[in-house]
Amino acid sequence: MKDEKPTEIVIISGKGGTGKTSLTAAFASLTGKCVLADCDVDAADLHLIVNPEVVEVHEFWSGHSAVIKADRCNGCGVCAEYCRFDAVIPRDGRFWIDELSCEGCGLCVRLCPEEAVDFIPRLCGHWMISETSFGPMVHAQLGIGAENSGRLVSVVRKQAREIARRRAIPLVLVDGPPGIGCPVISSVTGADLVVVVVEPTLSGCHDMERVIGLAKHFRIPALVCLNRWDINEKMAGSIEKKARELGAPVVGRIPYNPAFTRAQLTGEPVVRLDGRLAVIIESIWQEIERAGGEHGVSWK
Repeated sequence: MKDEKPTEIVIISGKGGTGKTSLTAAFASLTGKCVLADCDVDAADLHLIVNPEVVEVHEFWSGHSAVIKADRCNGCGVCAEYCRFDAVIPRDGRFWIDELSCEGCGLCVRLCPEEAVDFIPRLCGHWMISETSFGPMVHAQLGIGAENSGRLVSVVRKQAREIARRRAIPLVLVDGPPGIGCPVISSVTGADLVVVVVEPTLSGCHDMERVIGLAKHFRIPALVCLNRWDINEKMAGSIEKKARELGAPVVGRIPYNPAFTRAQLTGEPVVRLDGRLAVIIESIWQEIERAGGEHGVSWK
């Protein structure tokens, strides 16, 4: 019903390149309709598969940058002396700020005896609302060298939830960033279910343990999906065993298939390119629905 909280499922992985974005698009094509949220704002690529039509663009302002007013700078060099980030550059007897190096700490603003340093809001990127064939999508692009990706992720998720409420769409599918850092924490906090995409390598097993540990910390049920499991069947078995020990059921295995690459090149979900793969991924989605139901998570 309208204004009810939608179910949020976050697709994450311990590292990039495991196939989580491809699976997010594939799951979206199987749901019929959902709200998509690309929270990998540092390197967003879900748009390459779902071909969104951008309808709104918004600026993302966060933090501040120092700017030296040349007409007031007396060249004393106090700002350069105390800048820990080497962001203050001498030029023609005066100083200027390298915007990419400035961390926005504001120390130079406080120390300048001539009050020659302004502290202005920083434009860190943009976030967009788009339409796709699977439903609305919220995505973003963080600026070059910009910080506060975790805050931008929070903006994307908030907008996705609001759209889902307004349009009475019961499900938000989130393509999360890799790793366990601030952007990932912002992606999973308050979510209803996490699906961890793992590849069968030793580092993949280690990454999975960290991500499942993060989900447990926030008391979010976690499920595991093995991608390219057949490139190392022994390791795949070990990962499945470890996942069960950690209380994260394995919802399915996906074999190596070059259709994933073709899907990115052609800009469409992988389930539309390979019938056998479509059957496997649909079965995995059904397992996610079943496992979610066991945890009281439903979007039907």
